Amino acid sequence: MKRTTCLSVLALTLLGQSALAQTTIKINGYAGQDPAIVGDLINRFVKPALAKDKITVTYEPLQGDYNQQLTTQLASGTAGDVFYLPAETLDTYVATGKILPLNGLVNTSPFIKSLNTTFTRNGRLYGIAKDFNTLTLVYNKDLFDEAKVAYPDNNDTWTTLQTKLTNVKKALGNDYYGICLAPDYARMGQFAFSAGWKPFGAGGKTNLLDPAFQSAFNFFTGLAKDKVGVQPSEISQDWSGGCLKTGKVAVAIEGNWIVGFLKDNAPNLKYGTALMPKNPTTGKRGNFLYTVGWAINAGTKNKAAALKVLNLLTSPQVQQYVLEQGLAIPSRTALSNNAYFKKTDPGAQNSAAVFQGASDGTVNGYTFGPKGPDWGKPINAALAAVLSGQQSAADALKKAQADMNALQSR
Repeated sequence: MKRTTCLSVLALTLLGQSALAQTTIKINGYAGQDPAIVGDLINRFVKPALAKDKITVTYEPLQGDYNQQLTTQLASGTAGDVFYLPAETLDTYVATGKILPLNGLVNTSPFIKSLNTTFTRNGRLYGIAKDFNTLTLVYNKDLFDEAKVAYPDNNDTWTTLQTKLTNVKKALGNDYYGICLAPDYARMGQFAFSAGWKPFGAGGKTNLLDPAFQSAFNFFTGLAKDKVGVQPSEISQDWSGGCLKTGKVAVAIEGNWIVGFLKDNAPNLKYGTALMPKNPTTGKRGNFLYTVGWAINAGTKNKAAALKVLNLLTSPQVQQYVLEQGLAIPSRTALSNNAYFKKTDPGAQNSAAVFQGASDGTVNGYTFGPKGPDWGKPINAALAAVLSGQQSAADALKKAQADMNALQSR
């Protein structure tokens, strides 16, 4: 009895030492479908690799407004060791000093250069892109065939694309449209990049009266002339994917997320994908990088373990899994030669074009700068006013610049 008691005490002691040696890394990310996806990734690839290091990982999604929740938890010291860092709000988090710079801690060379740039401020890298999207032209093959107009292709300029869209409209009549025009900087801004516009100039100020921005704004809104372009709301839709689903609109400007939507909502739609058209003057395309990075809490007490987790979450094995599941486009350059991108089905072809878009032309992260999401509101208001015919482009841009000046002067 006495010997049994001693053994029990010894076992408990060993268990206690084991527990003390265990490190737990908390990951914060989105709610919705992400817990299932990231949870599966963690179980398949992260936990097995960390078992020998006595590191466990938990995924704790932030419900509701992710940025608001993360801001609150960072301020209170309760945020995870590793978390999603949305590129669009990067600047506001960098300003808090609560994001660990990764320079010298993570090998960034395997990742697409433009994605690294998106997460870099003043030479400091604050996140590794876990995946990304860019924009492509997704088109309805049947409408182009019926109109006897050539499909959009990778050689199109703004001018040749506009001609194709106009000819589709002329051939098919008033019930059909060439392109869906969402009144959103997220669907117009890439044209401004291709014309040479930079969102933030000297002193971080934004110039919406820059000739490059004006030319893109005028091109985009000009597509609404003679109803060649249509806003989603005009055909009872709320985004460009919905426009394409109706079978009444020839082209939508969207990212790879449209593939799953069309598969579920328009399974018989025959569609193709082309890269964004080139600016006829600069000869360059423009594009956005919509991306979320993995970042490390500067206040973590387990930096070494957090780095191990971050490296596993962006490992080749995890990114291959993500790609094959059709969940998103991974951020490693080496995946450009992946067999998935060579498949001929329209979804894989769209994925290949989205991947290529990250390194073709003038590509900028979808970011708002230090003022946060309010930065885009003057542009969106101007687009809505012109597309709906309430204002001229000149008047709308003049007001947008005044509103932008007021915002950036606060």
